[in-house]
Amino acid sequence: MHRFYADPDRSDETAAYLTEEDARHALKVLRLQTGDQVELFLRGRRCLAEITSVKDQDVALKTVSPLPSTEPALSVTLFQGLPKGDKMEWIVQKATELGVSRIVPVAFSRCVVRFEKKDAKKKQERWQKIAREAGKQSGRCVIPEVALPVSFSALPALFSACGSVVVPWEECVKGGPLSFVRRHSSLSSLGIVIGPEGGISPEEMARLSELGCEPITLGKRILRTETAGLAALSAFFSLFGEMEE
Repeated sequence: MHRFYADPDRSDETAAYLTEEDARHALKVLRLQTGDQVELFLRGRRCLAEITSVKDQDVALKTVSPLPSTEPALSVTLFQGLPKGDKMEWIVQKATELGVSRIVPVAFSRCVVRFEKKDAKKKQERWQKIAREAGKQSGRCVIPEVALPVSFSALPALFSACGSVVVPWEECVKGGPLSFVRRHSSLSSLGIVIGPEGGISPEEMARLSELGCEPITLGKRILRTETAGLAALSAFFSLFGEMEE
């Protein structure tokens, strides 16, 4: 079944409307008509909806019945060190599919990439669009927020929204996701800090430890930055039961 996000500025509990972009796709590409049913995401809820009218490329719908939420109980923020090239697009797409709640790109000292303010905004808009498309494809009720890139020094203020924060680190030799979850089984929010290609510097790791972040291992093999965050997300969601029916 085709999936759409309702336009939040024009939709309420009784009537919903598609965004201009989604309406164009529904009518021009999918050839949907009045009476067709779709899967609709409205204010964080997932429901079956029916197209009630089409006028001047404007698509109105009514909700038919609620559908089970696809959102994980564990809210995870991924603090991702800025990678080179288009790797961030891949990370945003796959992290959204897995169930991440928020993605914060971070400029560590060893990051090769540096954005001017104007370029950072363009990149953020591009990443947010990718998150929206990945959310629609994977059936996410809520589109993860992709924040503007932040400096390493901005992290302390952002950590306060997370119940705990872990740092997968190649120099950590014991204590992975399983042992962490055994000690924090009732956790509802988690932050995961991933370094860039060059890794996290000793000074940055020391500061993260001062802030209460817990180093963990992801195994004996060293993972690339675009792999580590996705591996950690998969491990934690699995251990918290999010990959069970």
